Amino acid sequence: MARYRDAVCRLCRREGMKLFLKGQRCLTDKCAIERRNFAPGQHGKSRRPKVLGYGLQLREKQKVRRLYGILESQFRSYFEKAAAGKGITGENLLFALERRLDNAVYRLGFATSRAEARQLVRHSHIQVSGRKVNIPSFQVAPGQEITLRESSRQLPSVQRALDVAGGRGLPSWLELERETLKGRVVSLPKREDVNFPIQEQMIVELYSK
Repeated sequence: MARYRDAVCRLCRREGMKLFLKGQRCLTDKCAIERRNFAPGQHGKSRRPKVLGYGLQLREKQKVRRLYGILESQFRSYFEKAAAGKGITGENLLFALERRLDNAVYRLGFATSRAEARQLVRHSHIQVSGRKVNIPSFQVAPGQEITLRESSRQLPSVQRALDVAGGRGLPSWLELERETLKGRVVSLPKREDVNFPIQEQMIVELYSK
């Protein structure tokens, strides 16, 4: 399966903002944006071209794609399904990305980043309504429970994630019983639940050209 294998801090520097791709490290002064807030590459510090029109739309699409850790072909597939559905295309796109299982695991605080959450899912540490699901793109639905397997609850990475997750907050479409580490999908996501600066209309305009 194709995936990005280079340093993820380069992605944050390219977009000029924190995408929180390295979990807890992004909250410290070791974060690449804190230390080198300019584009990567030999000329990144000296070259700051003015970005307009298509360039702004492209950067917005790349930002969202990298935030959720999705490759181009999969992202386009999400967009096509969003455009074919009822409602506002841009919001449909964001809702589909939010309902990914790896994102839900991250949002519940079981992981410090979406990449770490994806690894938990792929390694069969996550159950949905009592059944093992190891597909990160699985779309969770209202009424479903998201839990860690009994043997996975004491993983050091999970305990570390739970310790730092409190400051992130929980979106309204999810609930968490912290004592039992049981999460529940109580509703579909709303636009205000996507608490990251995203201009989804730019992505719609980009793909509509």
